[in-house]
Amino acid sequence: MYLFKQKDTLDRHLSTARKNGKRIGFVPTMGALHQGHLSLIAKAKENCDVVVCSIFVNPTQFNDPADFEKYPITIDNDILQLTDAGTDVLFLPSVQEMYPDGLTVKTHYDFGQLETVLEGAHRPGHFQGVGQIVHKLLDLVKPDQLFMGQKDFQQCLIVNRLLKLIHSKAELVICPTLREPDGLAMSSRNMRLNPAERQNALNIYKALIYVKDKIHIASFSEILGNAVNQLTMNKFDVDYVSLVSVEEDGTVTFPGEMSTRPLYLVVAAKEISSGVRLIDNMQM
Repeated sequence: MYLFKQKDTLDRHLSTARKNGKRIGFVPTMGALHQGHLSLIAKAKENCDVVVCSIFVNPTQFNDPADFEKYPITIDNDILQLTDAGTDVLFLPSVQEMYPDGLTVKTHYDFGQLETVLEGAHRPGHFQGVGQIVHKLLDLVKPDQLFMGQKDFQQCLIVNRLLKLIHSKAELVICPTLREPDGLAMSSRNMRLNPAERQNALNIYKALIYVKDKIHIASFSEILGNAVNQLTMNKFDVDYVSLVSVEEDGTVTFPGEMSTRPLYLVVAAKEISSGVRLIDNMQM
């Protein structure tokens, strides 16, 4: 595996690959890698000739400075996992390398309604930061395909919108959420949970299953209210538990009953004892 820390050396390496007709697959991450990330690497290897992974904890997408400071860093183990997974290139830049002119937002991306609901409503500025770093990385890597996990449901919609805004030729490939054997969605933030908190985090998965089981036999408002109550009683501070559909234009709607469009339950809640905010979703 090649490891690059500077943009120019990465660009030279990938330019040679493109000239040789190689298809480039790209998996952007913030490190603290787990099997969910490695499943994206595996999918990229199936589809592409050269697989590039980036590890960069992007400061502009953290609206809570404490969350940025506590984000788990496991770079030595990450490098071992990527090597074992057959990754071709790792890009490991510094903040100065990615933001040589400082962290001030210079481009505003028109994400429309997507930036005002769910994560957008609870994390102001978050998606502008996501747009900034993904745009920078896409300009550098110029991938044929970009691989992301469905666990970051709304982020996938944002990035899909970004690709259109910047007229990128990259194809977004959304891969299924990987779960632990007990159902907990794999997440780097799980590393911040002690065993008791980790067990309590399962209540988010239980809420997803509860709604999926009840969705055809009770009203949406009743089952969503019950799911919120379950989480609250288990010491979660709930940001949202919502049923959404994705429209053809990429926006989300909040239907009050079943329809012909796919329906997803999206959840975000903070496990109070740890202070760790977890997200998850499931197609109904």
